Amino acid sequence: MVEFTAVPPAVPVLAVALLLPWLSRRVGHALGALATAVVMAWTYLVPAGAYLDVTFLGFEAVLFNVDGFSRLMGIIFGLIGTAAVTYSYFSDAENVQTAYALTYVGTSLGAVFAGDWLTLIFFWELMAITSTLLVWDYGGPAVRAGFRYALLHGIGGSLLMAAIVWHYAEVGTFLFGSLGGVDHAAGMAGVVPKVLAAVGIGVNVGFVGLHAWLPDTYPRPHIAASVFLCVFTTKTGVYGMYRAFPDGHLWIAYMGGAMAVFGASMALLQNDMRRLLSYHIQSQVGYMVAGVGIGGALATAGAFGHVYNHILYKSLLFMTVGAVIYRTGEENLKKVGGLAREMPLTCLAFTIAALSIAGFPGFNGFVSKGMVVTAAHHEHLDALWYLLLIGGVGTFMSFIKLGYYVFYHGERSHSVPDANRGQQAAMLSIAALCVAYGLYPDALFGILPGHGAEEAHPYTIPHIQEVLVLAVIALVGFFLLKKPLAKLAGVPDVDSAYEPLTFYATRATVRFVTETYAAVDRAAVAAAEAAMDTARDPRRATRYLPGREEIGFDPEQGHVPMDTTIGTSVLILTVVLTAVLAVLLV
Repeated sequence: MVEFTAVPPAVPVLAVALLLPWLSRRVGHALGALATAVVMAWTYLVPAGAYLDVTFLGFEAVLFNVDGFSRLMGIIFGLIGTAAVTYSYFSDAENVQTAYALTYVGTSLGAVFAGDWLTLIFFWELMAITSTLLVWDYGGPAVRAGFRYALLHGIGGSLLMAAIVWHYAEVGTFLFGSLGGVDHAAGMAGVVPKVLAAVGIGVNVGFVGLHAWLPDTYPRPHIAASVFLCVFTTKTGVYGMYRAFPDGHLWIAYMGGAMAVFGASMALLQNDMRRLLSYHIQSQVGYMVAGVGIGGALATAGAFGHVYNHILYKSLLFMTVGAVIYRTGEENLKKVGGLAREMPLTCLAFTIAALSIAGFPGFNGFVSKGMVVTAAHHEHLDALWYLLLIGGVGTFMSFIKLGYYVFYHGERSHSVPDANRGQQAAMLSIAALCVAYGLYPDALFGILPGHGAEEAHPYTIPHIQEVLVLAVIALVGFFLLKKPLAKLAGVPDVDSAYEPLTFYATRATVRFVTETYAAVDRAAVAAAEAAMDTARDPRRATRYLPGREEIGFDPEQGHVPMDTTIGTSVLILTVVLTAVLAVLLV
């Protein structure tokens, strides 16, 4: 049994991804859904432990490590993979696109089940490549966004690689300190590796200032591709952040609070539906990052509980918005409206997802978000606590805005069919889980890592009152700000500054290099010509020397006294100069 279950979960998913382009759409997508469902069950049943202890690139590596954290990630990755493949099939996704999506799922599974930093960075970089291919597959504006996406994730991966190499120099192994028999502490060792890891992983999770790839990329590809994209990169980043900082770090906690506020604020200013949802990925991941940064049993369990819950409701939000785009062809929420009567099941699924992400009582977000907020309060991190509450108000306001303009505001001039049967099945299945984990949180607590769930008591009177007050403030705030918000469009983000800066800096660098090369080339050619002229007739060497009259040039005789000495000197000088320039050019 152990030998069978010790096969990494990434293997069946990647195998199906390789086969899928050669199969019919129905068979290929059915196999994809089956493979991801098997991963979910497989991950739940496999015994904890380190499997596949191998030598990788000459170093000790563990290709398949199962503990509470990787198990949770495998369960939710498999579950949502099944729903996303099903949604893809009924949203007219081609086999090649779904194949790219499954390679993305498989490489993400490889990263979260790694037992060492070398294996993790290997799959981390493959995850960046496969997700880029998934974006590029759609063509059009997605191609340029994909290039920007790949560039930023390449930088982030390089920084994480530098952290890992430095960490190896400190401890002498790539193996996680959490593994049995490893004699160094868990997490990154040393100050510099921690800084490099925080920034490198910060790209993936969307640190403020490093986040612009997220709203730039996720609204561009096929609607089904967005469902995959909203899940794996940022949540694998949260998992990596925990591996680097298992005991937390205050600066990371406060960055999470800043992400929660900034993402919610920027989302409130958007009119593009998927761009609004993308900013809320950053905001909600901020709660997870805050939980990792706070550290301790309750905060860590809350962070990973929120990973699990966020994957459910965020994928559901992208599905519902995708269904609206699928039926109307419109991306801008101002160009839709009055869809509650036309698409009632989609509206129901959206409402459940919106209440879940807002953390309303009775829905799954209320449970996990409350754990992180409570942990900040218990640790007397008052500034962080207020940031997380403000982020909650912004979340409520954003989804009041999105739901109002898409489903209730205005009248439809023509009928719009609801999501098709397959899309409805995928959406309503995830919506049911959002409600189930909200009403029965013990089902979530049973799979959370560590002992933090024992400290969680979500349905307390103060917590319920707190959330209801935030909801009222958000409702009043939205209707007070509705008119000013309606006038905003194209609100700039940091990429509007650094993209032109990068473009012009790159162009200036290219011009500097090419002009320098041309100048060196001209100098080398001139030196070579001088050398050849001197070799042919040393007497002519004086034309390359200044002040010929001062050294005794006789026009009638046509030579300089001691012309052989001068000619030889010039010849040696030009040969040496040519050699130096040749070395520089090479």
